[in-house]
Amino acid sequence: MAEIDLNELSLDELKKLQKDVAKAIDNFEERKRQETLAELEAIAKQKGFTLSELTGAQSRRKRKQAAPKYVHPQDPSRTWSGRGRRPRWVNEALESGKTLDDLAI
Repeated sequence: MAEIDLNELSLDELKKLQKDVAKAIDNFEERKRQETLAELEAIAKQKGFTLSELTGAQSRRKRKQAAPKYVHPQDPSRTWSGRGRRPRWVNEALESGKTLDDLAI
């Protein structure tokens, strides 16, 4: 491994190096976690179990995508379910005097 003389680096270079090292550590830890999980799942499978059966962990349920409630007046392919942040087109329609009822499907 090449030696780095930290005294020769500028502040910007030191900050970039710090950010790169933090990212490398995170990537390393995630890689090791995934490897360990795969090994444990293989061992559980050899014994006739799933890892979730052995740990009692519940698998996370995926949420169903919410049905759209609002549609763009000129482009019906653009919809919004009414959940989360309002799309820009909804805000623009409201600013132009329309109501959510006007956009309702």
